[in-house]
Amino acid sequence: MTQGPEDEPTSDLLAERKMRFLFALRTRGVTDSRVLTAMERIDRGLFVRGIFADRAYDDMPLPIACGQTISQPSVVGLMTQALQVNPRDTVLEVGTGSGYQAAILSQLARRVYTVDRYRRLVREASELFRQLDLVNITAITADGSHGLPDQAPFDRILVTAAAEDPPGPLLEQLKPGGIMVVPVGQSDAVQALIKVTRTQSGFDYEELRPVRFVPLVEGIGSE
Repeated sequence: MTQGPEDEPTSDLLAERKMRFLFALRTRGVTDSRVLTAMERIDRGLFVRGIFADRAYDDMPLPIACGQTISQPSVVGLMTQALQVNPRDTVLEVGTGSGYQAAILSQLARRVYTVDRYRRLVREASELFRQLDLVNITAITADGSHGLPDQAPFDRILVTAAAEDPPGPLLEQLKPGGIMVVPVGQSDAVQALIKVTRTQSGFDYEELRPVRFVPLVEGIGSE
């Protein structure tokens, strides 16, 4: 049985989905024009596979491989907005996952390093980066809780997994004046998104909003 045109998403339908997608971001507080432009350019549909592909433009987290998730778009937008990325910045992302967040960051920064403990996720995200010609992203399999000392210091650090406290090694790898955004909490039920700014005398902490992320786990995953 052949598939008729009515079974395929039309360009008008895709355009409508993306328009609703951007409208939802704005209504949830993502107002930075550079962030919105980046999220318009990077198609979330490319990063959601399998049975959840039809939900790619919904504002909800979705399961991906290795027991991880792709964050809901509004949270991606709000975290990116809070990071205040400048065009000449070097950014470290801890938790590559699907690669979607790193792809957004690549539109805003000079260089993005993204690390994940699962080789499969790094491999699949790297292939997507190549397909999209995102040449300013370097994806590495590593224990993200230790950061990337060889590439430090960083202008910005974004952590997409929850730690009990902002990890000390990551704080040390942040440049003076740099910003880190990290979910913090002792359980998956009670977490807060924290913005950390490194000053000449220490660190300033600002609580942004409640969130829910997978935990930040040390070591390299088995997959």
